[in-house]
Amino acid sequence: MVFPLRAVVPLLTALALVLAASPAHAAAPAYTALGDSYSSGTGTREYYDGGCQRSPHAFPVLDAARLGATLTFAACAGAKIPDVLNGQLGSLNTATRYVTVTAGGNDIGWSAIIVQCAKPWPYTCWGDIDKAETYVRNTLPGQLDQLYTRIRTLAPNATVVVVGYPRLFNGEECNAIARISPGEQARLNAAADLLATTIKARAAARGFAFVDARGPFTGHAVCDDVEWLNGTSWPTGESYHPNRAGHVGYANAVEPALRA
Repeated sequence: MVFPLRAVVPLLTALALVLAASPAHAAAPAYTALGDSYSSGTGTREYYDGGCQRSPHAFPVLDAARLGATLTFAACAGAKIPDVLNGQLGSLNTATRYVTVTAGGNDIGWSAIIVQCAKPWPYTCWGDIDKAETYVRNTLPGQLDQLYTRIRTLAPNATVVVVGYPRLFNGEECNAIARISPGEQARLNAAADLLATTIKARAAARGFAFVDARGPFTGHAVCDDVEWLNGTSWPTGESYHPNRAGHVGYANAVEPALRA
């Protein structure tokens, strides 16, 4: 059927007015979560995959839902800074709106240090902690600078939030399987403080926000009444990582920084 021109023009005009009046639906903001097991969700005991242990309970998943963002979940258990640099940055671009990153703990060998500390007497971990602290002071800052610079280059318009690690211990011994003495716990917490302040300084130098996990996790360490962190667990890879409540705590601390 062929409509005369005088009939088509009013129809086209009416259609144009309807389209102009229709609200535009903006695409969901893009959010990329980078880093290691503290971002992937190791410790929550439920995962999308076995290798990187990305969890539906991890704080990036929780915050992406709160922000209405589309998440690229690049974080992977065991990742060191070179792994993030070489394998996790592919989704970053000028349209990226949010980025979070946890990195540095594996580079200083944190998990291996805790394993050494948990061994029975006469094994000790003092020397291991000393080596980690030397690494934090002398090597880690340059690695973090390289990572943060690369993130900003690839995602120039993003809100970037660097997320820190908590203190793990409260000085109590409550696990007979892995005895970490109060003295060792204090040294490990001091090393965690050094790591946190170092990461915070390098994030600030790049103009990135820093979420310090030490405050939110105070009162929720291993052996506290309400633990946000697993103690010695089975499988052992779940040990000394945030549990599901811990990731809710992380999400509550990270969300305001992403919205700022």
